[in-house]
Amino acid sequence: MKRIISIGALAIFLILMNSCGEKTEQTIIHNPATAEGKRVSTKEDPNGPRLTFDKTTHDFGTVIQGEKLTYTFNFTNTGKAPLVIENAAASCGCTTSTPPKAPIKPGESGKIDVTFDSKTKSGAVETKVRVVSNSYPTPTVLTIKANVKKP
Repeated sequence: MKRIISIGALAIFLILMNSCGEKTEQTIIHNPATAEGKRVSTKEDPNGPRLTFDKTTHDFGTVIQGEKLTYTFNFTNTGKAPLVIENAAASCGCTTSTPPKAPIKPGESGKIDVTFDSKTKSGAVETKVRVVSNSYPTPTVLTIKANVKKP
């Protein structure tokens, strides 16, 4: 019985050791609706999409605690393939974002609305929104700043 357990433990150990190999390629999902993946290198595809923002940082300046403020980050797909925004996640619960759901065709523009709620904040605040897309490089980080003063 001990021999069977020892052989089983050794087999699991060997499986785990072989699964830790270094990979030089990654799978990028270009169409999350159908989960079709394409093996690509970590270098930019010259025929792929390209997420280009007008600006990636916005400073609201001085705001009164409790205010909810929204800023629209505008972008363009400057690439040659449809751009898919897969996720736009904020670094804290005080910030939400609304990315487009439909693919953005080459040459077309889109927007991501970012809303900052200053209710629980005070002083200098900086939050980030991490935008993951099928563009290279990904993610793109958007930054919201504010100086929150008590009423």
